[in-house]
Amino acid sequence: MTNKEKADLFCKEWSEGKEWFSLTTSGSTGTPKTINVHRDQMIASAKKTIKALGLREGMTALICLDVNFIAGRMMVVRSLVAGMKMIVVEPGSNPFGSIQSKIDFAALVPYQVAAARNPELSGKIIIGGAPISAELHQKIKNVEHASCYATFGMTETLSHIALQKLNGYDAQDFFEVLDGVDISLDERQCLVIEADYLKDVVITNDVVELINNKQFRWLGRWDNVINTGGIKVMPEKIESAVGDLLITNRNFISGLPHEQLGQQVVLVIEGTLSRHEEEALMAALRKRLSKYEVPKQILYSNEFVFTSTKKINRSASINNALPRPGL
Repeated sequence: MTNKEKADLFCKEWSEGKEWFSLTTSGSTGTPKTINVHRDQMIASAKKTIKALGLREGMTALICLDVNFIAGRMMVVRSLVAGMKMIVVEPGSNPFGSIQSKIDFAALVPYQVAAARNPELSGKIIIGGAPISAELHQKIKNVEHASCYATFGMTETLSHIALQKLNGYDAQDFFEVLDGVDISLDERQCLVIEADYLKDVVITNDVVELINNKQFRWLGRWDNVINTGGIKVMPEKIESAVGDLLITNRNFISGLPHEQLGQQVVLVIEGTLSRHEEEALMAALRKRLSKYEVPKQILYSNEFVFTSTKKINRSASINNALPRPGL
């Protein structure tokens, strides 16, 4: 079934008054499961985004994410609630390729933003599904004809509950929650979400810095925390520092077993660096990071392995990685 056929089927069910819809969670808050959500909950979530972004009747929305999953599904709901026109295309790296119409609103994942040319990005663009690299963030800062926002949310919250403006004079370095959403921390320093359209409190595995009950900075995933010498280290913080310094090679941070430390921090790089480049990178990281955060080893992979959603498969990629030849 094509994405347009999926959208048409959902719109038919919606227009016929269907009240309950099933969605499969990604597993971001635990084991993947199927949840049932009421149309009124989806409408309430959609209205929050419509208000926050100033969406209105007659605008054109681009639906280029799978409508069977929450991100694509909620794009359709927002379009129906706001009275926007929809252009539905297949999910792919370049959803703008064959589009001639002006787009006022789109939801993209990072690899779609990376593949797009700046003139193609217009209107209001929300970006989610994976962290935004330093290189991509720099590209987004230079986008002139669109207002770009990072999103924070999951299936359990019926898409995003917070937005972060990424470009323009009002760019932010934090997420701000939508109206009707309250946030707090649990004992792990992970984000706890309460929203007026959700029946239950959502306890996430996302470690955040809470600015107040409406704003927060995302630090990383509790599941990814590396315990090295009794110190808990966030890979995402190190990846951000590496990303500022190394824009020519994809990379990620992982923890490998270590007899004395329990785990050691390892930097995995796609491709290779010369000895000089490697030494310069490590010297720069030592100035930016604590001694616990600085990678103890660098591994190289000829080519990373990716998941079906275009995220790096870290376990498979690190299995193919080795120290730089000659070390």
